[in-house]
Amino acid sequence: MTSKPVLWITRKLSAATEERAARDYDVRLNPDDKVFTPDELVRMSGDVDAILPCHSELFDQDTVARLSDRVKIIANHSVGVDHCNLPAFKARGIVVTNTPDVLSDATAEIALLLMLAAARRAGEGDRLVRGGRWASWSPSFMVGVQSTGKRLGIVGMGRVGLAVAKLVSGFGMEIHYSNRRQLPPALEAGAIYHPTVEALLPHCDVVTLHCPATPETIDLMNADRFRLMRDGAILVNTARGALIDEDALIDALCTGKLRAAGLDVFKNEPGGNPRLAELDNVFMLPHIGSATRETRDAMGFRALDNLDAFFAGREPRDRLV
Repeated sequence: MTSKPVLWITRKLSAATEERAARDYDVRLNPDDKVFTPDELVRMSGDVDAILPCHSELFDQDTVARLSDRVKIIANHSVGVDHCNLPAFKARGIVVTNTPDVLSDATAEIALLLMLAAARRAGEGDRLVRGGRWASWSPSFMVGVQSTGKRLGIVGMGRVGLAVAKLVSGFGMEIHYSNRRQLPPALEAGAIYHPTVEALLPHCDVVTLHCPATPETIDLMNADRFRLMRDGAILVNTARGALIDEDALIDALCTGKLRAAGLDVFKNEPGGNPRLAELDNVFMLPHIGSATRETRDAMGFRALDNLDAFFAGREPRDRLV
C-alpha cells in the first residue's frame, strides 16, 4: 500500500477541514493553535511533504531557503500571500497555492458592516451604552451620516470588490472604481471606471480598499492621497494593513479631513495600533473578514483540493508558483 503524504496544518482549522485532511493524509495538527516562529517552521518541516499554513506564518527568503528538501507544496489557507516570498519558493521548486473565490462574500459583508458602523458612529454608541454613560437624548445626539445615495469608491475591483458593489446596490450608491484595467460592461454593471487611485478619490464619499499588499501598494493611502479625498469622507479597509500609512490616517482623522474609518486590518497584527484605538471616529475589528463557519470550511476544503490535485499529479487549481 502506498503511504499517505505527510501534511502539516500549522493552525487549528475547522473540524470539517481537519477531519477530511485526516482521511486522506498522514496529518500533523496543531490542537493548541500555537503560532510558530520561522525557526520552528524550519525545524518542523523536516518530515513533511506538504504544509498548509495561514497568513500568520512568515515564509521570508531565509525561512524558505532553510525548509526541508522534503517539502513539495505550500497550500495556503488564505487569498493573500504577502506572508510568502514567492520568488524564494520558485527558486526552491516548491509549489504555492492560495484559496481565492470562497471568501469574497464574507469579506464583502464585513466591508459593508465597517462602512455603516463608521458612518453611523456605531462604536461610540456601543461604548456609551456598555459604559453606563447614556444619560440623555437630543436631536443632535450621536448624529452620523447616511450611506444611501452616496458615492462609493472601490480600490481594486476583483472578486471582493465586485461582491461589495453588489451588496451596496440596495443602498442606491453610485459606484466608482479604480483597477489595473477596466472591466467589461457586464461586470461593471454601471460602475464608473477611473484609471488611477488619484483620479478616483476626489469623487467619493466612501472609499473601500480591496487590493493585495504588494511593493507597489504598500502605504497606498498616504498623506498625499488623503488630501485628494473629499472633506468628511470615510475610509474602509478589509484588505491588508500595509495599504495604509497609519500615521497619515490618524492625522486625517484628527484634523477632520476624514469623518471616520472602518478597519479590519492593521500593520501590526495581532494587536493593532494603540493610537487608532484612542480615536472615537475609528470602528475596528480584529481581522475577521473571512471568519464565518461557511467560509472557514470552504477555505480549508479549497486548500485540500489543491493538495489533492498536486499529489494526484494534476495542476492545482490555484497554483501561484
